[in-house]
Amino acid sequence: MTRLKALNPEETTGKAKELFDAIQGKLGMVPNMMRTMGNSPAVLEGYLNLSGSLSHGKLGAKTGELIALAVSESNNCDYCLSAHSFIGEKLVHIDANTLQNARGGNAADAKTDAILKFANVLVNKRGLVNDADVDAIKAAGLTDGEIGEIVAHVALNVLTNYFNNTANPVIDFPEVHAGQIA
Repeated sequence: MTRLKALNPEETTGKAKELFDAIQGKLGMVPNMMRTMGNSPAVLEGYLNLSGSLSHGKLGAKTGELIALAVSESNNCDYCLSAHSFIGEKLVHIDANTLQNARGGNAADAKTDAILKFANVLVNKRGLVNDADVDAIKAAGLTDGEIGEIVAHVALNVLTNYFNNTANPVIDFPEVHAGQIA
């Protein structure tokens, strides 16, 4: 049962309406998470701005989706697992095995594997990484800028995971549930 109300985009006004119109124009729909975030246009705009900025980063869309899956599995966020599994498969064209492995923090590619492992370290240590953690990700060939992007992707997904675990919006993607890794 939902805990926070998802706004109807056709009934909103002001900043929320402006943001919903932009989302509708880009995605062809306004997902329930964003409809719920619209209760505070500041939250929705902040999410959209960080997400948009990261989409232009060096890590790329594929890696961003894989980080989202690893973080969402760690935080037991079914909404985000569902959304990012769908986006990863249908929009970014990631195969099902790679998506499934990412949920466990694993990847066939050594650099991507190191990224997912570091993302999980960030989540598990609540950001309190140590020198060895940072040295390990640098040893995998990641630059300081890319490491910063990993931190930002984790933070973005912690925001959406916590938001969705609080709001409990209706999942409007094919459902995927935490803890069901093959």
